[in-house]
Amino acid sequence: MLNDAYSADTFRTHAHQLVDLLSDYLQQTENRQLEKVIPYQSPDDSLAYWNDDFAQGPGDVDDFFRKVIKQSTHLHHPRYMGHQVCPPLPIAAMAGLLTGLLNNGMAVYEMGLVSNPLERIVSELLARRIGFDEKSSGLLTSGGTLANLTALLAARAAKAPGDVWQHGSQERLAVMVSAEAHYCIDRSARIMGFGEGGIIKIPVNAQFQMRTDLLEQYYQQATATGLTVIAVIASASSTSTGAYDNLEAVADFCDKHSLWLHIDGAHGGGVVFSDTYRHLVKGMDRANSVVIDWHKMLMTPALATSLIFRRNEDSFRTFHQQAQYLWASSSEDWFNSGKRTFECTKLMMSVKIYAILKAYGEAIFTENVDRLYDLARQFADRIRQHPQLQLAVSPQSNIVCFRYSNSASADLNQANSQIRQELLQEGRFYIVQTTLHGEVYLRVSLMNPLTTLDDLDDLLGAILAIVPVPRA
Repeated sequence: MLNDAYSADTFRTHAHQLVDLLSDYLQQTENRQLEKVIPYQSPDDSLAYWNDDFAQGPGDVDDFFRKVIKQSTHLHHPRYMGHQVCPPLPIAAMAGLLTGLLNNGMAVYEMGLVSNPLERIVSELLARRIGFDEKSSGLLTSGGTLANLTALLAARAAKAPGDVWQHGSQERLAVMVSAEAHYCIDRSARIMGFGEGGIIKIPVNAQFQMRTDLLEQYYQQATATGLTVIAVIASASSTSTGAYDNLEAVADFCDKHSLWLHIDGAHGGGVVFSDTYRHLVKGMDRANSVVIDWHKMLMTPALATSLIFRRNEDSFRTFHQQAQYLWASSSEDWFNSGKRTFECTKLMMSVKIYAILKAYGEAIFTENVDRLYDLARQFADRIRQHPQLQLAVSPQSNIVCFRYSNSASADLNQANSQIRQELLQEGRFYIVQTTLHGEVYLRVSLMNPLTTLDDLDDLLGAILAIVPVPRA
């Protein structure tokens, strides 16, 4: 069995069939031949389906692949507008097959002969795009949550009194963050032992941006209660609405108080590749650290996130321990990535990103960002023109929040939740919802560059068909 399982001929047979399956799938999504974007069924029904499959024992693996495709949410369908996960480029998925078989880790150079050098190239490319100088670089890690936590650990190493890594925290530490920041910032601070009191949430304005005019007030209140603030985390952009904080104002405040400036650009940081929209992150080059997800706006399979430091040396301050069986010294060598990340056996994610660059260059990132951000603005104009719909805020990114607003409905929150649930169960569109100022809004994240205004017009028609518009 083992000899057959590792056989090159067996692999060749199944791999060719899988490529044919995936190619047919891509063609069906592009041509809109797949009726449903999401083949939704209840969690219990889904579990029963796969329990039945498992009970049949070993069998036709190609049939299993077909079932996985059929039962999955179809991100490549132009009417996928749900969460902030991209439809990955096929060339990057092919790189995933390559790296999945090679299975080289990255903690030590000998296990990452290819991925460690490529990670440095990709990191320095992104650093230059941010506007950092030659002293900057960074690393790749598995997702924005882990990257943000790693950045805050670096901030603590740089700004907290004493040596927290060796002796523990002797102070009550705190960070300041927008009330609209991603939940992983709150989670990271709690993991680090800051507690609820160490997470100072700054209110937002009508555009859901951090109110930078309140930073000084909240900082003084925190220090008066004995907290030691070490960092401010700005959003570029926020998760719910895609709003960009005023990075220059936050940077001015951090300079004044010698605080670490971290920018969570997991979703919207990809605008550094866009001449049209990079003004949204003006001031990003003043940050101490920046997080940008490649698997959101930059068309790479999840998970692949860059954490870039303005001073690359800061990336080595986060973890100080030695592992003699891995590293012969404690020097700051870029080629042993395990010294700077939680992960030891880290995926070869740099190969997927580099494959895109090799095939298309940086221009494909530019085109994707521009197309999706442009489309969001056009969609918002459609919503503004409709008397039964209400736009939450003019979109700054590719995220558009709006709601059905017919005043004749007794409970608009319930009505909009009903719309979202019925769309989910019907499956022809996939969108999500969010709550803003206590009100439920439908939330569209335009992640697929093949989505058109016709698709969005059809979405609005489907929404209004669920909750009929009263006749005049």
